Amino acid sequence: MNITLLTIIVFLASLAAVAAIHPHLVRFAKLKNIVDNPNTRKLQLRPVPVLGGIAILFGIVIGVALTASFTSDCAELLIILAAMIIMTYLGALDDVLDVRPTVRLAVQIATILLLIYGGGISVSSFHGLWGIGQLSQYVAIPLTIFAAVGIINALNLIDGADGLFSIYCISVCSIFAAIFLSAGNTALFLLAISAVGSLIPFLLHNAFGRESKMFVGDGGSLLMGIMIAAFVMEIISNSTYAELWRGENIGVIPLVLALLSIPVADTLRVMTMRICRGISPFIGDKTHLHHLFIGLGISHISTAIIITLLNLIVIGATYLTARLGYGIDLQLYVVIAAAALLDWGVYALVALLDHLMLERMNRFRVWKSQHRPNRATFDWLRRLIDHV
Repeated sequence: MNITLLTIIVFLASLAAVAAIHPHLVRFAKLKNIVDNPNTRKLQLRPVPVLGGIAILFGIVIGVALTASFTSDCAELLIILAAMIIMTYLGALDDVLDVRPTVRLAVQIATILLLIYGGGISVSSFHGLWGIGQLSQYVAIPLTIFAAVGIINALNLIDGADGLFSIYCISVCSIFAAIFLSAGNTALFLLAISAVGSLIPFLLHNAFGRESKMFVGDGGSLLMGIMIAAFVMEIISNSTYAELWRGENIGVIPLVLALLSIPVADTLRVMTMRICRGISPFIGDKTHLHHLFIGLGISHISTAIIITLLNLIVIGATYLTARLGYGIDLQLYVVIAAAALLDWGVYALVALLDHLMLERMNRFRVWKSQHRPNRATFDWLRRLIDHV
């Protein structure tokens, strides 16, 4: 079947499946009180259902199931889907029962090992970064576990503003889809496209709905985390991608790190700040980048767009560095410097301005609150989304 037709089918099937199941999951979550309750570190003012991950998984499975028979190799796809189901189940249990952190970590590691040994994907090579090529299993396996756990939990921690998680995942999954299509990996291309289709209706309800609003929950963040971690491992472990980009001088490691740059940089900054204050890095607070923007009076959806754009700027800077002919080492340093500047630097600058010019910053917040989009238009959109 033509790849364009396959793309349309998987995208529309995933989108329609999530749109169909979403209202039923919202009603079920409210009936069974499966909700995220407001507290001092959360931004919502009332309980919100948290079964968004179930909806997204449903859409992905429907989309892939309709088109998987047209792909040449489904073995790796089935392993990744199995890992995604395990992580969604773990996250949904955590949303309902508060699974102990040690159990969460153990299941994450076991699932990553499934991808390594069942799917044959891992951080097995540095592809010339710092002169390092293939890695031994004794280095590759623990490095893969460390990297994948970091990716999963970085995505979990950015889920703090309406639309942020969805818009970020839509952007990076679209880029992964383009990468897999260019490499001829139809199975993972369709998986990435199905994720994009599944996230769009969820985004609309999450960002604009009131009665239909639902959070992605740990089920959704762990689902997308393991999928994106699998995509990263596939690109690093398969020499096809390195060969594909060699002519354009694009380094494999810098590019995949650029795709994850802002979530990872934000997680590292938040944990560093907590440790410096003498508290556990795993205790939640309001020091994420999205808390900063929302504290200024910027809307949730604008905050989500700004942070996603910052991530795209890092990707663009990395690509430009490669196209200018600079080596893989410098490409990596550009990723690190750009991510630090756009996350750590922006946070420090705004926090300093807030401290030095408190009165002016407060006037800015008041101005923002008085110059929001037309309320009638927003209410009309909210009613429309709620009844779709």
